[in-house]
Amino acid sequence: MCSNEGLCLKFQGLIQIYFLLAQKQKEYLRKQPSTLIIFKRLCLYLGLMHVEKIATLLKETLNIKSEWLQRTVVADCYLPNGIKNADQLSLLLINDGQDMEKLGLATMLEEMVASNEIEPVFCVAIHAGPERKMEYGTAITPDYLQRGALAKKYTQFIFEELLPLIRSTYQIPSFKDKSFAGFSLGGLSALDVVWNHPHEFVNVGIFSGSLWWRTKSLDDNYNEDTDRIMHAQVRNGQYHPWLRFFFETGTLDETMDRNKNGIIDSIDDTLSLIDELANKGYNKKENIYYLELPDGKHDVATWARAMPAFLKWCWGK
Repeated sequence: MCSNEGLCLKFQGLIQIYFLLAQKQKEYLRKQPSTLIIFKRLCLYLGLMHVEKIATLLKETLNIKSEWLQRTVVADCYLPNGIKNADQLSLLLINDGQDMEKLGLATMLEEMVASNEIEPVFCVAIHAGPERKMEYGTAITPDYLQRGALAKKYTQFIFEELLPLIRSTYQIPSFKDKSFAGFSLGGLSALDVVWNHPHEFVNVGIFSGSLWWRTKSLDDNYNEDTDRIMHAQVRNGQYHPWLRFFFETGTLDETMDRNKNGIIDSIDDTLSLIDELANKGYNKKENIYYLELPDGKHDVATWARAMPAFLKWCWGK
């Protein structure tokens, strides 16, 4: 804390003015990293904020009042500091953003950028809401239990509310490229959004994706070849050569093996979707990355192990 009370009060007044200006012109701080560092050090000196270190990454939280979803959506924004040409910055959207602190995303990004392993990436981690199983899914149709009934509205939220807000808030009219990633049902959601909006994205990351998503229950004349929703979309869709697909599975993802072929469903569904993509024209070496972790589970710790491989594959130097 400041020992000189008069000097402290003067600095507090200056910082309050500076903070208000910064809220109106956030882009100024981001373009002036040295100014931002001085600002943070002054705040730390005066005890106005807690800063563990001067980071190369700015984390801010947006609270978005969504008309489409009829709720406030929380999104954590991880913005690289000191970017000179914002239009050369890549954007990564991530479903289940509430798990990114546990996954260690901020530290991961900072360390990989600092070690020159990847290009700087602007990540926006979208927190799931209380109706996660309704908002995530496939927009074309819900599953056989009507889960995913709000997936179309979630897609509209992404394009009509989230992306415009990101552009206006951070003064970035366009990005170098955009990607989407997710875990479990969030992975299915990310894939569905990218597949149906190919001109908006380049990469998609599916970690332990819920690719079993189907129109019929297993005891209702279920047909493996026709009733898996995402597989059917790929089979009936168009080929877009720029799209790239990253898949992660773990041998301990689950225990179910509905077709009794000795391969758990999460791996089986992923491999068969990769085959669908290959049949469509995607190259298994250039367009598709498949990572199978021998001891991987259906949990955040496993996805944290896989995330660096995804980041390197998409933005590695």
